[in-house]
Amino acid sequence: MTRFTRRNALAALGAGAAAAALPALAQTKSGEPLKIGFVYVSPIGDAGWTFQHDTARKGMEKALAGKVATKYIENVPEGADAERVIRDLASSGHTLIFTTSFGYMNPTIKVAQAFPTHKFEHATGYKTAKNVGIYNARFYEGRYLAGIVAGKMSKTGVAGYVAAFPIPEVVMGINAFTRGMRVANPKAEVKVVWVNSWFDPGKETEATNTLISQNADVVTHHTDSTAAVQAAEAKKIYAIAYHSDMSKYGPNAQLTAVTHHWTDYYTRVAQSVLDGKWAPDNVWGGLKEGMISLAPFNKVVPADVQDTVHKAEADIKAGKLHPFSGPMKDSSGKERLAAGKTITDADLMKMDYYVEGVVGKLPSSK
Repeated sequence: MTRFTRRNALAALGAGAAAAALPALAQTKSGEPLKIGFVYVSPIGDAGWTFQHDTARKGMEKALAGKVATKYIENVPEGADAERVIRDLASSGHTLIFTTSFGYMNPTIKVAQAFPTHKFEHATGYKTAKNVGIYNARFYEGRYLAGIVAGKMSKTGVAGYVAAFPIPEVVMGINAFTRGMRVANPKAEVKVVWVNSWFDPGKETEATNTLISQNADVVTHHTDSTAAVQAAEAKKIYAIAYHSDMSKYGPNAQLTAVTHHWTDYYTRVAQSVLDGKWAPDNVWGGLKEGMISLAPFNKVVPADVQDTVHKAEADIKAGKLHPFSGPMKDSSGKERLAAGKTITDADLMKMDYYVEGVVGKLPSSK
């Protein structure tokens, strides 16, 4: 099932690819480090989506000490300003550029056309080019495990979900969390509030409080700040953090966190450029590949619950369990997967419906 396949043997690419690799090789021979740029959608802070990417940038620098030099631009809005920032990095000699948000996809493709010998890597998108690769993590695997925890720990049977934008990446996370929750409690419900922003602590706090007022006693989020965890701590309910371990913001609230890990990937990509072996790829790694993991459990999570989650995690890694296996219905009762069937990656990447157990109607992403 996995598409985690960074190519190592590229002899068949021919003279065109070899020519494209020459700038990186020349840098290595001259002793100058490879200049790498990173574009971030939110402030780095000390937890969250951007923090995880910046931690990986630092890890890559350490692993390839003396061979690379990095620059990052944080808090870059998606859209026209992103194109300007990406273009400025490319113009200033950054021949490998990582653009780390879904809305950077089209600007990345546009700038890549103007710099055909540069290498670009875009996170969470679906468009590639001769000099643009894409990468993502199977967030939904961790979401499913977190849902099991929520289902076991909730007393009301209601979880709240603060969501950014109704794109497939976010929708599949909501659905996986719900399916995990219903493993523990078949009658569990998940309520969603959309904030239409990746990073807006004010809106995230307001959304969390709204969900708590609607009987949610466990909350989670697909947004970049620590606001949901902090709000849960203040209201004395449970939370499942996302992106990073946020336990210092909610020592009593956080049950665990679905965390992302990019260091190995960034190091491997940079080394492939240095070696003249880079080629555009479509990477989607999960628990098995170490791109997703759960943070340590809060001491309030019983041992038997932890054991259940560890067993499910092992089964996902071994290919014995998939969060989206039939029978599966959507929130309207329509069958989406028959018994014995497993969803395809292609269908995951265009998921545009709520599964059974999610309350409300999914808004349009257009």
